[in-house]
Amino acid sequence: MSEGGRSPLRLGILLSGRGSNFLAIARSIREGRLAGAEIAVVISNVADAPGLTAAGSLGLTTALHVSKGRNRAEHDADMLATLCQHEVELVCLAGYMRLLSPEFIAAFPDRILNIHPSLLPAFPGLEAQQQAFDYGVKFAGCTVHFVDEHLDHGVIVLQRVIPVLDSDDGHTLADRILAEEHIAYAEAIGRVASGEWEIQGRRYVRRLH
Repeated sequence: MSEGGRSPLRLGILLSGRGSNFLAIARSIREGRLAGAEIAVVISNVADAPGLTAAGSLGLTTALHVSKGRNRAEHDADMLATLCQHEVELVCLAGYMRLLSPEFIAAFPDRILNIHPSLLPAFPGLEAQQQAFDYGVKFAGCTVHFVDEHLDHGVIVLQRVIPVLDSDDGHTLADRILAEEHIAYAEAIGRVASGEWEIQGRRYVRRLH
């Protein structure tokens, strides 16, 4: 049981690559900074994803559902079956490079988190860090948000902000944003796990007791 007698929130991690945000989440749980959650299963849609190998080396339950060449709805149905089998309560996208089907999103309403390397709604989509750098912004950062049917659009859970340095280029800015992502994702999961926050319109706010 977690703090306050609550059972840990069961997480399902979806990844396609190295899984650095997944590893940061796992480390936060292991070191006690994220006491209200546990990783129930790690799923990849890419057979040779380093993150899937890393999950196995940590002793976590893993599953592989290769998406290449498959119908999206059928593939997502297989993933949903695995998530349900492991009683997942919150889905966390950690570098999952495939759009989710409407049926998948509907199965976990306000229970899918994603992290994006910009201060949404600015710079959605791919290469967000480079977009921000090229635009000349003075501040950049990352956003953890709930997933809805639109790209990088759902309700924002939290954001972390860093200044863009005169010495930055697109690569150094991306590296510094990634460091903030590793902090932000665990903090966002902690907010969901606490049960102390709720969605009001487009805002995610602490409940009034």
